[in-house]
Amino acid sequence: MSAVASANRSRASPGHRSVTAPTVAAVLAVVSLASCGFVLIVPVRARAAVSGISTALVGALAVCLGATTLASGFGPVRLGWLLPLSGTVFGGDATSALFTIVTGAVAIAAGWFSIGYSRNACLPAAALAALPLFVSSMALVPFAASVSTFLLLWESMALASLVLVLAEHHERSTREAGVIYAVMTELGFAAILLGLVIFAASAHSETFAAMSSAQLPGAARGVIFVVTVVGFGSKAGLVPLHPWLPHAHPAAPSPVSALMSAAMVNLGIYGLVRVDIQLLGPGPAWWGLLLLIVGAVTAVYAVLQASVATDLKRLLAYSTSENMGLITLALGAAMLLGASGSRAVALVAMTAALLHLINHAAFKTLAFLAAGSVVSATGVRDLDELGGLAGAMPVTSTMFGVAALGATGLPLGAGFVSEWLLLQSLIHTPPAGGTTLALAMPLAVGAVALTAGLAVATMVKAFGIGFLARPRSAAASTAREVSPTMVVAMLLPAVACAVLAVAPIVAAPLLRDAVGEFAKLNAPAGASAMPSLGLLLRLPGIIGSMSPALLAISFVVAVLLATGVSYSKQAGRRRPRTAQLWASGSGRLTPRMQYTATSFAEPLQRVFDDILRPDIDIDVTHHAESRYLVEKVRYQASIGDAVEAHVYVPLLRGLTRWANVVRRAHAGSVHAYLGYGAAGLLVALVVAR
Repeated sequence: MSAVASANRSRASPGHRSVTAPTVAAVLAVVSLASCGFVLIVPVRARAAVSGISTALVGALAVCLGATTLASGFGPVRLGWLLPLSGTVFGGDATSALFTIVTGAVAIAAGWFSIGYSRNACLPAAALAALPLFVSSMALVPFAASVSTFLLLWESMALASLVLVLAEHHERSTREAGVIYAVMTELGFAAILLGLVIFAASAHSETFAAMSSAQLPGAARGVIFVVTVVGFGSKAGLVPLHPWLPHAHPAAPSPVSALMSAAMVNLGIYGLVRVDIQLLGPGPAWWGLLLLIVGAVTAVYAVLQASVATDLKRLLAYSTSENMGLITLALGAAMLLGASGSRAVALVAMTAALLHLINHAAFKTLAFLAAGSVVSATGVRDLDELGGLAGAMPVTSTMFGVAALGATGLPLGAGFVSEWLLLQSLIHTPPAGGTTLALAMPLAVGAVALTAGLAVATMVKAFGIGFLARPRSAAASTAREVSPTMVVAMLLPAVACAVLAVAPIVAAPLLRDAVGEFAKLNAPAGASAMPSLGLLLRLPGIIGSMSPALLAISFVVAVLLATGVSYSKQAGRRRPRTAQLWASGSGRLTPRMQYTATSFAEPLQRVFDDILRPDIDIDVTHHAESRYLVEKVRYQASIGDAVEAHVYVPLLRGLTRWANVVRRAHAGSVHAYLGYGAAGLLVALVVAR
């Protein structure tokens, strides 16, 4: 990290005094702490505005911090007074800048959106005060340059997010979600702590600079890799460590959901990149294979859950897990290709991973803000009770449509270019890569293709059922467009989605140095050519190219031509007469005649019954006179999380039984406790001997 920072500092012109990255980081920390206290003392009516503006300001400072780091570097800065004994060390490079800029951009939109949202939702003062602190913690995590500093900021981020998840704690479901989130977060933190402590002890230093150059035994590196993947994978929502996402996201306020889903989960990916790829790497082939398998399983399983979900925010939460799976798959492919010597294609996979992280942040921010607008206007999250919002809320509907297009990975969507790059890296694996590559890459292509297809079905369901057709409830039929503040906040990520879909070159400055750091790890003697993200996408070592801008222009031209031909044919003819659509004598169409989200997903549920494991209950009521005559039949089907039901529920039952057994040993006897202490001391002495 320090070498990269020194190289970046050399870009600044000599003798030119400018604002340094450490100064911006200090201002960011001070502003977030001051905002946290200021929110608590202002009048109640002004708290929402102060919290939202402060959050957006901290986000803007985070973007400035990342940009300043890219321009002039961020050398290691030690603050010995901040933590006793160890102190804190801060430093940054291009990877730090990328993740912090993404976090700041998401915070600007979410903070501005929260001004209007918080007035309607009446969030408590603690949640409003924790919002800027949450953003600053996320923004500074990538600039931690020592183990103790990293763990301090990571836990600060976790505690602030827990306060925000419990913002509406008066509801029982929110309290349950808070407990699940707290437990999963702390278990992930324990795994990260264990892995980094082993790493620091083996390297005889806790600074990342010293740890990156330490020579560790192969067994120790393998243990550290597995343990840290578990910890960071929990934060990223990778299967089977994902259950907190579908609980926490629906429970949290929508601006918080946007921050968690588009920014916080990215830091799980940052941990994988920083610790497992940069500090530990390059590693053996099985490291990349493990990430590839975990990513593929996560993507397929999560998109299946999203395809049958009826809660709009729960659906988006599973979509987040799906996209984190695709990013992890791309990281695994990059590591696997790099270990096999296919460095040029490995760079394409790494570019796909980081570009998809940026794209996902854009369209998922927009999706959660649009969902928050729906909840604010209707008070409803169930897609089966929505519908007809396109006419009542045209701006929100358009914004969600843009986000849904990005999530599908189709052309003109924000996620298209990155998924295309990922497929190109998987398809163009060199034939001399070995048996592992020959078997893994085709399966990975199949997983990505299946994920993309199911993602299209999921987003068609979300947009078509939730926003089109006729309203299926009174709340949906009386909905009105949200406040201008919330509309402007949605326009920011919508513009980002459009720009990233057509001109991904805007992300090239962020990606160039970050991917270059990965290239130096795999080719220290001479880095391979980087993928070009200009008007024409050109990939090193791969024949073929693609231009998203030309695709967009072709689409616009085709639409204009079709419209012109249609109008020219109708010129001179009599205007068509509007009449009621013939419906076989059934009269006016009603909402009961259209698909619901449940019925739309029912065919997919049947195909993947063995994975989804739906709980089906059929209750038949017979006539009192004869059991051969049926009076009514009640059919009820519910689909939960199969991993949660078949892994975590039995595990919790086992832990409860064990806790009850252990509790019997606490009889309240001082003599018994002294005996336990003596026995424990004896065991410790024997182990130490």
